[in-house]
Amino acid sequence: MTNSVLCAIDISHPGEDVNVLKKAAQLAVMEDAQLDVITVVPDYGTSLVGGFFSEEHHDQMMEEAKKQLNDQVTGVLGEDKNSKVRHVIAFGKTYEEVLKTAKAAGSSLIVVGAHKPDFADYLLGPNAARIVRHSTCSVYVVR
Repeated sequence: MTNSVLCAIDISHPGEDVNVLKKAAQLAVMEDAQLDVITVVPDYGTSLVGGFFSEEHHDQMMEEAKKQLNDQVTGVLGEDKNSKVRHVIAFGKTYEEVLKTAKAAGSSLIVVGAHKPDFADYLLGPNAARIVRHSTCSVYVVR
C-alpha cells in the first residue's frame, strides 16, 4: 500500500498538467493513498537578486501560488476531491523541493509530467529527469 502519491504540477502553465493531475488522482484511488499536490515557486537564483525583493513580495507570491494551485486542482478534480487533497507550496528549485517533500510525506510514488523537452533532454524535461534520477521512491512520468 502506498502512503501518499505526490503529484508535481506547474501552476505557471494552466492546463498543461491536467493529465498529470488526473493520473495522480487515479493512482491514489487505486492505492487507497493520500493525494498530495505540490507546486514550486522558483527562487530568485542568487542572494544578490533576492535582495531586491521584500519579504512582503515573497509572501504575496506564496499566497498567489496557493490560490492558483487550489483553483487548478478544483478545476480538474472538482471541489469534493480537492477538499481531500493536501496542497503543498514550496519555494526553491523544483526537483529538490519535490524530492524533499516526497521524503517528508513518506510518499511511495511521485507523479510528474514530461514537459518542455529540449533535444538535449531526450524528450524528458530537466526537472522530471532529475526527479527520476534522484528519487528514492517510484516515479510515474506522464507524457
